[in-house]
Amino acid sequence: MTSLRIALTELRRITAGKLPKIAVLAMVLIPTLYAGLYLYANHDPYANLDHVPAALVVEDTGAKDTSGEDMQAGRDVADDLLERRDFDWQEVSREEAVEGVHEGRYDFALAIPADFSKSLSSVGTKDPETARLQMVTNDANSYLSTTIADTVTDKVRDAVASRVSKEAADTFLIGIADLRAGLVKGSNGADRLVDGLGKARKGATELKAGAGRLSDGAGQLSDGADRLSSGLGTIESKVAPLPGQTRKLANGARKVADADATIASYGRLAASAVDTIRVRHRDNRKQLASELRSMGLPRGQRKRIIAVYDRIGQPIHDAGTEVKGVRDKLNKLASGADAVADGNEKLANAVPQLVQGISDAKSGADRLSSGADQLADGATRLETGAGKLGTGLKKLRKGAVKLRNGLRHGAEQVPVMDADTRHRVARTIGDPVDIHSSSQAEAKTYGAGLAPFFLSLSAWIGGYVLFMLVRPLSQRALAANQTPLRVALGGWYPPMLIGLAQMAVVLSVVTFALDVKPVHIPNTMLFLMLTSAAFIAIVHALNALLGSAGQFLGLVLMVLQLVTCGGTFPWQTIPEPLYFLHHVLPMSYAVDGLRQLMYGGMEARVLTDVLVIAAWGLLALLVTARVARKQRVWSAKRVRPELVL
Repeated sequence: MTSLRIALTELRRITAGKLPKIAVLAMVLIPTLYAGLYLYANHDPYANLDHVPAALVVEDTGAKDTSGEDMQAGRDVADDLLERRDFDWQEVSREEAVEGVHEGRYDFALAIPADFSKSLSSVGTKDPETARLQMVTNDANSYLSTTIADTVTDKVRDAVASRVSKEAADTFLIGIADLRAGLVKGSNGADRLVDGLGKARKGATELKAGAGRLSDGAGQLSDGADRLSSGLGTIESKVAPLPGQTRKLANGARKVADADATIASYGRLAASAVDTIRVRHRDNRKQLASELRSMGLPRGQRKRIIAVYDRIGQPIHDAGTEVKGVRDKLNKLASGADAVADGNEKLANAVPQLVQGISDAKSGADRLSSGADQLADGATRLETGAGKLGTGLKKLRKGAVKLRNGLRHGAEQVPVMDADTRHRVARTIGDPVDIHSSSQAEAKTYGAGLAPFFLSLSAWIGGYVLFMLVRPLSQRALAANQTPLRVALGGWYPPMLIGLAQMAVVLSVVTFALDVKPVHIPNTMLFLMLTSAAFIAIVHALNALLGSAGQFLGLVLMVLQLVTCGGTFPWQTIPEPLYFLHHVLPMSYAVDGLRQLMYGGMEARVLTDVLVIAAWGLLALLVTARVARKQRVWSAKRVRPELVL
């Protein structure tokens, strides 16, 4: 008796009669009912989110943006949500929204508070505030809809934040442009300041030189005035006895006339010197005023300096007036001396006046000497001040050069931006990351993403339910003392053939009815059949080894694989103590292989999955053969088992 003969015998047994045939057909359809209905119900739930009721509350009162224009950010967000219809948005009041979420009429509510626009507009100010969206949820309505709503809210927040960031960045860049213009303007002004200070320093140098010349001239004037005073003093002492010697003068009138002529020449010399000093003082005053204007000094400061200069020149003017008077008197004295020779009486009457005139001339010469000394001292102080002014202007010019260079360097560091460039930079700052995704392998829908998991699970369930009809081992073959492997294969062939039919039906329904089309349909079919055959071999081994307990253990093993195979979430998210089970149990490799074949992933990984699943199936068949070998000997436990399900 071959293993195929044993299998055919078992197949005839389970299909004998109408109801058994219906039962076998039901067994074939169970995986399809399980996986097909679930994938049909969850084919693309995201496409139907617009049927999920959600409340939208708009309380935003608006605000003025940084440019002074009206801003209705809350209304804009609400209109965008209503237009996109991600959910079945219903715009209601806050009270109705909260009550609706509590009663289950809305799965969740999104509220835009009154200060939403005001907070957003504060981004460009010195006191920014965070704008907030308020979400009202109730997991008793739907946990997943709440999770999806949180994702939608995050997208809304990111979109609003991106727009506000662009506007704030644009305002900031305008400020930078204005800053650069100010730096350039300041640099140009500093450049003009450097030129002006250079001219002022040159004027201060010329002023110092002029003050030096004025000091020298004033010294010469003082020396001349001293000599004049000394001469006049001598004359005064000489003419003092004249009133008593009038008669004696008659004899020496001509000598006196000659002396008077000499004195008159001194007077003219003194008058000429004073006129020269006055002319120099007037010319230097004009030059001083011109240089002060070229230095850029304010008008008030120029007037005060000119006033000081004028006060210094006043004694010169007074001395000049007095010297002219003395000159005239000396001229008269000379004329009188000539007349003395003609009339002694007139000379006697004129001598007192002459003596007084000489005394007055001496006093004027003394005052001229004192004024010249004051003028020399003032000119010296002016020369010293002009020197200090030149030194200060030199330092000031160096500072102005540093200021100009610093402003130029600062302006060069600020980029030049036109309006278009500024807007592009603002858009980049507001939305700096643009994600371009490329999928190496893609599941088109949510249902397609779950298909590998549920197809693998349906293969296990399909094999699990088959042993409600199929006997693990043929007792007749055992009694006939057939080889253990032949008996094991004979018990495995019937459920394996039905399992192949299960996989053909379920993949056909998923591919053509549910439109979840694998990239590699033939390879997917072969892989599913291998998976089903291996899973049936495992359940077969458990039933053969443990009987009813093995059937229960098959259910436990299915649960362990559901948890550890990573069918819904990445397997790395399971608790770390379960990692070992993920790497050992076969459903992990079944899910991975189906993903590669259905989505077009790494086909090289499929070979590893095939080898692992085949190894499990072969190991299970060897265990079944070992059990068949032991069961050729009957024991009391086999005759009367402790547990029967």
